[in-house]
Amino acid sequence: MDLVLLEKALLGLFAAIVVAIAVSKLRGKRFRLPPGPLPVPVFGNWLQVGDDLNHRNLSALARRFGDILLLRMGQRNLVVVSSPAVARDVLHTQGVEFGSRTRNVVFDIFTGKGQDMVFTVYGEHWRKMRRIMTVPFFTNKVVQQYRTGWEDEAARVVADVKADPKAATEGIVLRRRLQLMMYNNMYRIMFDRRFESEEDPLFLRLKALNGERSRLAQSFEYNYGDFIPLLRPFLRGYLKICKEVKERRLQLFKDYFLEERKKLASTKPVDNAGLKCAIDHILDAEKKGEINEDNVLYIVENINVAAIETTLWSIEWGIAELVNHPDVQQKLRNELDTVLGPGVAVTEPDTQKLPYLQAVIKETLRLRMAIPLLVPHMNLHDAKLGGFDIPAESKILVNAWWLANNPDHWKKPEEFRPERFLEEEAKVEANGNDFRYLPFGVGRRSCPGIILALPILGITIGRLVQNFELLPPPGQKKLDTSEKGGQFSLHILKHSTIVAKPRMI
Repeated sequence: MDLVLLEKALLGLFAAIVVAIAVSKLRGKRFRLPPGPLPVPVFGNWLQVGDDLNHRNLSALARRFGDILLLRMGQRNLVVVSSPAVARDVLHTQGVEFGSRTRNVVFDIFTGKGQDMVFTVYGEHWRKMRRIMTVPFFTNKVVQQYRTGWEDEAARVVADVKADPKAATEGIVLRRRLQLMMYNNMYRIMFDRRFESEEDPLFLRLKALNGERSRLAQSFEYNYGDFIPLLRPFLRGYLKICKEVKERRLQLFKDYFLEERKKLASTKPVDNAGLKCAIDHILDAEKKGEINEDNVLYIVENINVAAIETTLWSIEWGIAELVNHPDVQQKLRNELDTVLGPGVAVTEPDTQKLPYLQAVIKETLRLRMAIPLLVPHMNLHDAKLGGFDIPAESKILVNAWWLANNPDHWKKPEEFRPERFLEEEAKVEANGNDFRYLPFGVGRRSCPGIILALPILGITIGRLVQNFELLPPPGQKKLDTSEKGGQFSLHILKHSTIVAKPRMI
């Protein structure tokens, strides 16, 4: 009896495969789909390519199947774009058609099903949220209002590292102190607040919850339930944890930051708009009925995730590359000493007259792109791309890392060589003026945080190189720069211990 059942099951599976192939062929006649590995029923290409859809694995698939390829991940279509020309179509020429965001079961939880700005679909809600966030966060006025605060935070980092006896001998994990700096940079803008030390209880709670949110959202562990809805019941435990973390984070934002700012505004109104912090502007929009309380909370959630950690990753990558390339570090130090003078601390306006510093930042963002696949795009309706038909609601991944590291377009891209941005690539900027180089994306859904990230990177890296000789720890010739990727992130696998020897200036 068992053999009969097994035989029937195998026959049923065979029939399903035949039907799936037949449907695929018929669909191929009707739609000209991008090339890709042959999918199997139910699982698609998931069993072939696995969960880890990182920038390097997708680059290998692009070399095999071409600049635009299709992966069928369970019931989801995933289109990978790997050439400047097709990236231009997705991000610029057809920016409206491909301007929406895909979500998944976990991001639906953390963004309230798209009540934020970053992960919402393209439309009126996104336009409203982008407009409301631009004035308090993403303008030159904001940079000028807060640059002295960023310079102050960088100076505090320098002072703390100099005061740590281990820093100049056995080394310290510099990232920990830089993380506090980045939280203070952004919380000064958001709430006119800062944390006094790494041991501040509120900072520790906030950092822990944000870290757990990032781990849960960036993990590949939940893909099986996202790709194949039939398996979603097995995600109940995982999704329950996500909901608990989400509720605790939003409650923390509300109790310790939003409510305190509201109380302060009610007792001590801010008359001068120039002195308002970002959340004052956001709360004004809520009072006017433009957004609701949930939207306010999800704006805070976006800034905690999209602004703090990504910039921190880039700073960490930049420092690691300077440690591993002492000639580059010395060349940068010479520029700082020559242009500004020994002992003259770099400020935000100075960064524009330091071309080698700018080149170091550009090269860091090229080789070690914090969001190597950008934030995924989606087409709400059937669309055309690169001569192929793209089914509605496909997830579009632009492999920005490969665009910036393809040897067909870059000279020796595997080398960390800032000079390229002073020589053959001198006209290339981080703002997307060249579709081979898109660290912040480009077009309607580009990252507006570029206006904050670049000066913070310049100030921080500049101050550290001015004040310290940055070295690997005793017994090591170089730092380990193995990569750790998530759903769309790229950071160092092991946070590096760095020796920071104070310079005699």
